[in-house]
Amino acid sequence: MTDLNLYRNIGIFAHVDAGKTTTTERILKLTGKIHKLGEVHDGAATTDFMEQEQERGITIQSAATTCYWKGHRFNVIDTPGHVDFTIEVYRSLKVLDGGIGVFCGSGGVEPQSETNWRYANDSKVARLIYVNKLDRLGADFYRVVKQVKEVLGARPLVMVLPIGSESNFKGVVDLLTRKAYIWDDTGIPENFEVTDVPADMVDDVEKYRAELIETAVEMDDDAMAAYLEGEEPDMDTLKACIRKGTIGLNFFPTFGGSSFKNKGVQLVLDGVVDYLPNPMEVPPQPEVDLEGNETGEHAIVDPNGPLRALAFKIMDDRFGALTFTRIYSGTLNKGDTVLNTATGKTERIGRMVEMHANDRTMIDSAQAGDIVAIVGLKNVRTGHTLADEKNPATLEPMVFPDPVISVAVTPKDKANSEKLSTALGKMVAEDPSFHVEVDQESGETILRGMGELHLDIKIDILRRTHKVEATVGEPQVAYRETITRAIEDSYTHKKQTGGSGQYAKIDYTIEPLEQGSGFIFESKVVGGNVPKEFIPAVEKGFRTMMDKGPLCGYPLVDVKITLTDGGFHAVDSSQMAFEAASRAAFRQSMPKASPDLLEPIMKVDVFVPDANVGDVIGDLNRRRGMIKSQEPTPTNVRIKAECPLSEMFGYIGDLRSNTAGRGQFTMEFSHYATCPRQIVEKVKEQVKEREARLKK
Repeated sequence: MTDLNLYRNIGIFAHVDAGKTTTTERILKLTGKIHKLGEVHDGAATTDFMEQEQERGITIQSAATTCYWKGHRFNVIDTPGHVDFTIEVYRSLKVLDGGIGVFCGSGGVEPQSETNWRYANDSKVARLIYVNKLDRLGADFYRVVKQVKEVLGARPLVMVLPIGSESNFKGVVDLLTRKAYIWDDTGIPENFEVTDVPADMVDDVEKYRAELIETAVEMDDDAMAAYLEGEEPDMDTLKACIRKGTIGLNFFPTFGGSSFKNKGVQLVLDGVVDYLPNPMEVPPQPEVDLEGNETGEHAIVDPNGPLRALAFKIMDDRFGALTFTRIYSGTLNKGDTVLNTATGKTERIGRMVEMHANDRTMIDSAQAGDIVAIVGLKNVRTGHTLADEKNPATLEPMVFPDPVISVAVTPKDKANSEKLSTALGKMVAEDPSFHVEVDQESGETILRGMGELHLDIKIDILRRTHKVEATVGEPQVAYRETITRAIEDSYTHKKQTGGSGQYAKIDYTIEPLEQGSGFIFESKVVGGNVPKEFIPAVEKGFRTMMDKGPLCGYPLVDVKITLTDGGFHAVDSSQMAFEAASRAAFRQSMPKASPDLLEPIMKVDVFVPDANVGDVIGDLNRRRGMIKSQEPTPTNVRIKAECPLSEMFGYIGDLRSNTAGRGQFTMEFSHYATCPRQIVEKVKEQVKEREARLKK
């Protein structure tokens, strides 16, 4: 059995371009996992192994790898920074015990850093902070520390101070040991010397060291009492205090360096060993029943306990489907039969592998605390629990956001049609935020995703990886419909066709609900005017109609229907008759309830040079955007706004034109809001045109 005290399951997460993948690459080099560094800008980073990642210089899917540092085993996951792929960050954080939040020394706390930090807070993941790119123009370690406090509301615990800044950045001072680590200019990470603190930094080091100790001893009453009497705690006590506070999320040890220049990464690795939790120090995962209610039981991290494992990612490659799995309890052996509690079916464990990006090492068994990939599981999806057949339980499942943008794809011919359906089946299994459906009327295949880039990458994968030739339509917005007025109505369904007929009468009220309520059905029938066995048929009839609203045919949301009364016939009434009655009632009544169109509103974060602020704000206003705030940053201005998704297609091109290529933006879904009347008319026209085109 491996000693779980020596395990660290960690993720590296940050805003796009803060240097996560470069940092991962340095960790792999320092731990001896790779011998030649690959750079993101050359498309050669180990964990960016997809063609699309190498071309665009961004991380698209999380990649897992295992390495060793000072006798400790690190299971490392490098996650994407782009907002369209936050799902990868969310599901990685869900299965990790600790994380490294990477911040750019000049960019500071950027929009995606906030989202990822929020996810990590939700998952209660202990973190270190690493301020990267301290060699960059405009980099300021102290400013980023201040932003972490103000923007994230977090408490950074400064562990090192930078020596020099921007192009003169040489190394760092370790506050605990009062030693300076200075690297030479060869770029070789091992080429550093440990010296005394530079004379001009002594005062700063003492000031920050006192703050560090004062914060740390808050975790231990005895150490605090001794410190107040003038006795400084020894190194072991200090580290134990920092570890306790880090695991308890009281503060976040903060390091600095330049991954690209190979300066400062070793101290971060030491910080992972010293301060981040092993699998047994993390609160155990709650178990839930099949309805999703907590049972009060927990998956205790114990190799000898009953098996509890969570599938958090499916990846398809040339050898078949790989199911990335975090084992929380028990031991998993090759050849075991396990229960998938989501499907109720058993699966046999054929091959298990330890991943290193897209390379793998075969293993025969894995235990609590491990992250492994299982090859060839048939019916396991993201969020499913694998458990002991004789002692089943379900771990808390994952919740994924709904897509907000869609495109239609049409295969060129029959051969491509078959390839398309096989490829899409694999892609949907890999990415829970990617949905596929077939429009029943047009027969078109509709792909739904989190943003333009998300769908762009999916189509690229279809064409290049799966060799599917298809025509792709224009991006479409995922509108919703709702109603704004409550009404009472009645409908009678009568049909006589010789022999027994069909009869069903229903009286009902329809009323709008608060946003996000979905669809609620309630029966208030008393006295048996609608027999109990027919009430589910009434609900089913209404529910099946909610997919097509009365205004433009988009899904109808936030509606409550109450069945108040009705009538039946002893011979002619049936479930089918009541279902037909409720469908016809929907068509009759919904147009009377003042239907309205809702559009997705996006949270937009734009970074622009000072000189271009006016142009960019003017452009956002033209796109029906609402400016929420405008904050100067050291290198540019950050504009926060809310904009309808329909107005944001192609925004990147206009932003580049308005800022001579220097502007950047990120966008994520915020909420649905009522469309202005002119937009409703425009959408109606588009729907009519599409229907006319399909009839031809």
